[in-house]
Amino acid sequence: MTCPICSKPTDKSYRPFCSKRCADADLGNWIKGNYSIPSSNLEDMPESSSKDAPRFPQRH
Repeated sequence: MTCPICSKPTDKSYRPFCSKRCADADLGNWIKGNYSIPSSNLEDMPESSSKDAPRFPQRH
């Protein structure tokens, strides 16, 4: 098994990661919202993602 962050072999102490650094990097990704689970349920979407909201910021 390899580390999902850097692809090095895993360490039993930090499995599924190879080190505390990679485990902390993964935690940071969760905290920042870099990971998400796709949903087609509109109730799961934040209000800012409504169908009326623009997909990209408007340029002036």
